[in-house]
Amino acid sequence: MRNLFIIYLLLFQTLECFSKTQEFHVKYAEPLAVYEFVSRLSANAPANNFKKIFRHSDFNNGKYSQLISKYDSLNIDLEYEYTAYPYGQKIGGSTESLLRKELISAIDLKDFRLKAIGIIPNADLQTLSEVLSAFEPVYQKLIYEPGKSTFMKQLCHLRKLIDSVNVVDYFDAGLKVYNASWDRSVPFQFVFYPMPGTRGFNATALYNIAISGLPADLTNYNKLLSVMLHEIFHIEYDEQSLVTKKNIEQWFIENPCKTSRYAYLLFNEAMATAMGNGYVYSQLNGIEDTAAWYNRKYTGAMAKKMYPLVKSYILNGKPIDQSFINTYIQLYNDNFSHWITEINNILTDRYVLSDNTKDFSVIDANYPYRSMAQYDSGVVPATIEKMKQAPITKIIIISKDNFHQLLLLKQAFKELKRWKPKANQDFNYAAWLSDKTYLLIMNEVKENTEWHLKTLEIK
Repeated sequence: MRNLFIIYLLLFQTLECFSKTQEFHVKYAEPLAVYEFVSRLSANAPANNFKKIFRHSDFNNGKYSQLISKYDSLNIDLEYEYTAYPYGQKIGGSTESLLRKELISAIDLKDFRLKAIGIIPNADLQTLSEVLSAFEPVYQKLIYEPGKSTFMKQLCHLRKLIDSVNVVDYFDAGLKVYNASWDRSVPFQFVFYPMPGTRGFNATALYNIAISGLPADLTNYNKLLSVMLHEIFHIEYDEQSLVTKKNIEQWFIENPCKTSRYAYLLFNEAMATAMGNGYVYSQLNGIEDTAAWYNRKYTGAMAKKMYPLVKSYILNGKPIDQSFINTYIQLYNDNFSHWITEINNILTDRYVLSDNTKDFSVIDANYPYRSMAQYDSGVVPATIEKMKQAPITKIIIISKDNFHQLLLLKQAFKELKRWKPKANQDFNYAAWLSDKTYLLIMNEVKENTEWHLKTLEIK
């Protein structure tokens, strides 16, 4: 009888867990805000308003410059992949993401230091904690206190908005379309921090968290919420089962269109945009947004083109199936097939191989937007073979032992069997591979990588 009672109790708890309404919390996490502030002061960060405010303050002195240099010396972002999943279709593990998660859950920076033990080496965690602690009063004085009143009103407005609209319906619509699962006992958190002096905002998501800075003059809260849900849809896509992800990949592989692989590489971002910036925003605002949905033409244009397809699946509660994928590819092929000759598009997802690691920075500087990027040093059989397994654009830069390395490429890629390169001359060469991606070869003799990138084209 006791065993029967335990079984009933477990069953009740399980049913309660899955029937529970999904919760959404709005919060401000100062430890994360301080981290975002410091990371934007980094010498590696592009120009931004945090840097501008700091540089014009009394804190811009040797002491804090040394602390920023100390932060820049840390290697806190170590990654690992879930290799059982199709390439690039499951967000890999990241120590930096885990640190951000603990910064959000921590009461303060002292609590963060305790929570984050084991994520990175203790010496690095100690240095990171010391830098953040030193910048905490700087952040409070320069950023938080001047904008506190406005920021608190914004958080209040967002809480009321999320309570007044049925965010759960949008969340559930995403789960149905993506054929994904979610444990409803795990709340989703909207985390915000003040962003003074800026107009736009950038959101991101990790685990059960969506994060965004809030400009002081923000007025379009519907757009902000649609962007946050855009990020949540990425998480839902990531939470698809292994079987679902393999099915979707197989449907892309089986499609005969030449453009199917590059359409696949755009799929995740275009889907989230069509659902968040398209469907959710139209529901919140009562009318579809006629402005750009995404600040990158490929994503924005594809999202708008596929929107009727996505909307029909949402309204009918249908999950992505082979018919959906084939229609999506056909839309891409009929309207944007020329994109596979545009360098800005095909370098979004790239695997770069070079003997000179400085080349990686040169490519990043010339093509800063990237979805997937992998870099390996050494043009040797092992790294070439590893690169071949990645179904994204492959870039090989040859700058030494040119004749021998070009011969290695001819032996490694069947598509180069009849190729007769001139090893003593500078050239760029593009080959179309059987996995429907490009292999781009830069042979450097007198010219450098910067020159080769500027003269790179696909005919």
